[in-house]
Amino acid sequence: MRFRSVILVLLFVGAFVYLTSYSRFRGAPNIPLPSVFHRAPLEITVADAQPAYTAEETNRIAVYKRTLPSVVNVSTSALAFDFFYGVVPSSGQGSGFIISKDGRILTNYHVIENAQKIEVTLSDKHKYKAEIVLQDRAHDLALLQISGAKDLSPAVLSESHDLQVGQNVYAIGNPFGLSGTMTTGIISAIRPVKEPQGATIDNALQTDAAINPGNSGGPLLNSRGEVIGMNTLIATGGAEQSSGIGFAIPVDTIKAVLSDYAKYGRVRRPSLGIASLAIGPSLAEQMGLPADYGVLIQKVTPGGAAERAGLRGGSQQAYLGNTPIYVGGDLIVGIDDDQVTSPQDISEIMDHHQAGDTVTITFYRGSRRMQVRLTLGEAHSVSV
Repeated sequence: MRFRSVILVLLFVGAFVYLTSYSRFRGAPNIPLPSVFHRAPLEITVADAQPAYTAEETNRIAVYKRTLPSVVNVSTSALAFDFFYGVVPSSGQGSGFIISKDGRILTNYHVIENAQKIEVTLSDKHKYKAEIVLQDRAHDLALLQISGAKDLSPAVLSESHDLQVGQNVYAIGNPFGLSGTMTTGIISAIRPVKEPQGATIDNALQTDAAINPGNSGGPLLNSRGEVIGMNTLIATGGAEQSSGIGFAIPVDTIKAVLSDYAKYGRVRRPSLGIASLAIGPSLAEQMGLPADYGVLIQKVTPGGAAERAGLRGGSQQAYLGNTPIYVGGDLIVGIDDDQVTSPQDISEIMDHHQAGDTVTITFYRGSRRMQVRLTLGEAHSVSV
């Protein structure tokens, strides 16, 4: 009986497998399967053949195509001495942009610093040896020259004095060696920033457009594809990559340096020859100053423009929090027809002058409002 039961079970299972798996292919009746064995038909959603771009996307694409030929990769190499290995090769890279059809290219000074060989790669992948024409450590700028390149596309330089926080900007460069990379963002702030090398960028353009190692020297562009700055510095928080805070040298500073080079063959940035402190309403009230804005002269550079014009620095030391300051100096409130509220205002005004120009300084000495003619001197690292 037990053997018969086993035989019956095997016959039943075999019949079931035959009917469900093979009967369809051998003319057997089509027995419907439970719904769990049926698969739903595959449906694919296909995009339109011609993609539709937003107005912003269309403009961004146009800016990229128009400006990419102006952006270059800058590669450097040098021999360095290592205590353990002796003389070893070192290399670096950055970005730059073409400013003339004869092959002049702008980049950061720190990109080519100490380089023994510089090579520029254009967007069409052609490579050229580059020579240094101008080095300006104080403004972190360098001018290079390549020869033999044809049909170059110079970038268009705009202005930076009227830029506004919130404007759209684009950065194009070679982050981590990835040539022709475009990132987007806005102007997040405009503020002075000190670089690791010690130079201060007055009115630096802060942006959240991603800037990484290799972007240095590349252009920061407005929505028309015009250069408004040179990408230079990132705030990393300890990581060697973008944290959403990058800085660019404003193009007005770049144009002022180029103007010096064209006129003198070197950089001669103008200076008042002072160290100064920005004054606001609260501080003016505490100090009993006659105006609630301006810059208070802390010190005058010996032999500098301000000292020659008779301006005076502070004579008494005081403290602003934990910071020592000097009070009792002249309070500058205007240069020519421009109001002065901060050292950055002075720097911006200097961008439109050259050493040797004469300007009118409006200032307070005590409660007395005065004016004096001043011939601008040549900038030094601690003066404005």
